[in-house]
Amino acid sequence: MSANASGRVAPAARRPLDPGIRPADRAVERPPRVDESSGSDSERPDPGRRRRRPADGPPTPAQVEAWLTGLGLSPTVRVDREGVAAWDLELDGHRRFDVRMTLILDPGLGLIVWVHFAPPLGDSLRRSYRILLRWNDEFPFVKFSIAEDGRPTMSTEIPLRFLDRDELGLALARSLAICDALLPETAGWLWIGGRAPDQAARRPRNAELLAAYADRLPELLGS
Repeated sequence: MSANASGRVAPAARRPLDPGIRPADRAVERPPRVDESSGSDSERPDPGRRRRRPADGPPTPAQVEAWLTGLGLSPTVRVDREGVAAWDLELDGHRRFDVRMTLILDPGLGLIVWVHFAPPLGDSLRRSYRILLRWNDEFPFVKFSIAEDGRPTMSTEIPLRFLDRDELGLALARSLAICDALLPETAGWLWIGGRAPDQAARRPRNAELLAAYADRLPELLGS
């Protein structure tokens, strides 16, 4: 079964993502290992879109910061620990605003875009697990899971061999677009009684990022 860059079909199998990663404002943990040896590029969900990065060594934290600047984004101060670097971002979709993310770079493995998808779920975990499993089937390029504190998370793993500015920008834009697409289903998690504040007058602070990848994510960004 195939999928385009925004397709909502399930791949044959997905590796679980360790939910124990901490955001940059708490601690930097080593991200789960990305399996670079199993499967060929043609078996990836979107082989036509991905390009191998030049074999000039792993990206440095300074390169990632330059990529973010080139994408018009301003992360928080970098946190470094045992060779792993992390940054916090707060970005907007077209409908959902103030989406918190943490980027985690391990130069030996790759980069993870970690979205703080919703507050802790409290007593509704069983139903929520079923919802997250369904979304994992519908959105094969991201992984939904539950953090140790009960907070739903959504993450994208970018293997080192594909990691460049374009892949990072695409992962960020896709994450925001999925947050927008799932806003009606997640309003009850985000606001008391599911009553969203009136944000009709707001515009995304990162509109250029969303526009730059709209043609790559037509089903999600409406292009």
